Amino acid sequence: MKKILLLSEVFPPQNGGSGRWFWEIYSRLNREQVCIAAGEHEGAEEFDRQHELNVERLPLTLSTWGVASWSGFNGYWRIFKRVLKVVRREKITMIHAGRCLPEAVVAMAVKKLKGTPYVFYVHGEDVNTAWSSRELTFLVRRALNSATYCIANSQNTARLLQEDWGLPAEKIQVLHPGVDTQRFMPEERSLSIRESLGWGDRTVILTVGRLQKRKGQDMLIRALPAIREQFPDVLYSIVGDGAQRESLERLAEELGVKESLQFQGETTDEELAACYRQCDLFALPNREIDGDIEGFGMVLLEAQASGRPVLAGDSGGTAETMDIDKTGVIADCTSPEPLAEAILKLLNDEARREQMGREARGWVVSQFDWSALARQAGELFGVEVVAGLEGCSVAEGSEVASDAN
Repeated sequence: MKKILLLSEVFPPQNGGSGRWFWEIYSRLNREQVCIAAGEHEGAEEFDRQHELNVERLPLTLSTWGVASWSGFNGYWRIFKRVLKVVRREKITMIHAGRCLPEAVVAMAVKKLKGTPYVFYVHGEDVNTAWSSRELTFLVRRALNSATYCIANSQNTARLLQEDWGLPAEKIQVLHPGVDTQRFMPEERSLSIRESLGWGDRTVILTVGRLQKRKGQDMLIRALPAIREQFPDVLYSIVGDGAQRESLERLAEELGVKESLQFQGETTDEELAACYRQCDLFALPNREIDGDIEGFGMVLLEAQASGRPVLAGDSGGTAETMDIDKTGVIADCTSPEPLAEAILKLLNDEARREQMGREARGWVVSQFDWSALARQAGELFGVEVVAGLEGCSVAEGSEVASDAN
């Protein structure tokens, strides 16, 4: 019998787009054919008591992804020994590594010793950033060559693997992340809910994601002065936190738009869902920063499932999340002027935004519902698909606390 080991540091209860993706797919596969080696995170013990998956928690966090230093080699060696025990005990026939670094490198070592084949997920920005180091580039190439195949999260990521890394098309499978269309649903505009969010009746642009340069929150802040000329009441609400918060606050102060900006930090599932449903426009103004790209953009799916029109940057795989010009638009987000122009075009056409929101819901339900994507994964893996788990609270807004998307 086939038996898969999913090896991933990022897994619930830790927030993260890839962790949410893995939970939704692997919880729908035959329990007898799946074992999960996941990272140790705060709240993991309590979370694992709420489900029936075969999950073993391992210390998968490394201070460095290289192996040349003693600390790097020792970290990989420690994980390798623990993973090898799981592979032997569970009679694993295939390892699914959640990322190239460090998980696929560990899987590659297990294959060399025991012969267990592996595949691994590629998210776009992960292999792109490896170019910054000769050692990491070497490790990624070895992992790519030794893997049975790679799972790309978008066609754009698949293109990167072929063009930049020379991986043949037959070694690449594309599986998109998805969305819980029963959790993210449209609702009527509610002044009371908006007031509870601190919005009132203002025109609200929403971004959900870590505060990091590639997400583009800084560029939308720079676009606010032009937007405020036509919409003086505009509010740019940001859900998520990160290292860029202080610099973003300073930028808003310098531009005189502080009163048009709201930092919500990390929110509850319920608050996040309300933000999606009640905003006027969802924007992920992403751009490429030194090879760091938005591999897909699960938050764009969540917004569309909530019946909201979306805008994203013309970089990475975000265009694959939408039916362009029907459910969302792609814009140049490398400077504030074209971004402001694209936003104003949407804000000034309420009828179009309402039509886009209606079509967005149908688009996501038909293309990205988790149940359909789990069936696609089950066929690829050769594993039976069963019902998903109920009752476990897994953080939505999957990109808020992690850049793994």
